[in-house]
Amino acid sequence: MSNMLRGQLAFVSGAGGGIGRAVCRALAKEGADLVAADANITTAKETISELSSSDHLPIQIDVSSASSVDDALKKAIGHFSRVPTIVVNAAGITRDNFLLKLPVEDFDKVIDVNLRGTFLVTKACVNSMIEANVSHGGSVVNLASIIGKTGNIGQCNYSASKAGVEAFTRSASMEFGKFGVRVNAVLPGVIETAMIETIPSEVREMFKKRIALGRIGKPEEVADLVLFLASKKSSYINGASIEITGGMR
Repeated sequence: MSNMLRGQLAFVSGAGGGIGRAVCRALAKEGADLVAADANITTAKETISELSSSDHLPIQIDVSSASSVDDALKKAIGHFSRVPTIVVNAAGITRDNFLLKLPVEDFDKVIDVNLRGTFLVTKACVNSMIEANVSHGGSVVNLASIIGKTGNIGQCNYSASKAGVEAFTRSASMEFGKFGVRVNAVLPGVIETAMIETIPSEVREMFKKRIALGRIGKPEEVADLVLFLASKKSSYINGASIEITGGMR
């Protein structure tokens, strides 16, 4: 274990899911303490149980609710007696349907979790960094998606939410620069997670043909990019959107 992130507290939303869980593993391996926040406390606890080393806290959160986000952050700060200086917004959902058939509540829900959730968690955590006077060197990493750039049939809500995350990231990076906090977005392509398990095998094969590397990505590969953006090794990368798609066209 190296200690690139030793002494740092990381707040990861969506910590129970594929990419979120892999991110927790990668950050913990580098010595960070983890707040593993997820809508599903059981999967958050499972993530924590897999982590070696130090002190980690699973927390139930509804990222679309300001009071739930504030409560989770209060609990985390109470537990660790310090504020998070790394924030990873990995909470995300899909509710796929053709636009003409898409229920309004399925549109709203996806925007609420993926976009509003990213805003609420970022706002609360960065405010706490600034108040505690530890913002310099802080890093926020937002999980967007290549779909936010390309669009996808049946994903009007998802693509709009992820394009929003990218634009939000750019604006936030402009505002937070003076506090020494960097904000970047990661744009995964097709990654081996529960989200894509429902895709029929012939559609998966079709995707593979569009990927230059000829395979679907692993959550660990995305986590390595998130780790890089969370660490001082990316100290001059700010407001960026970095694609991790295996060369998908």
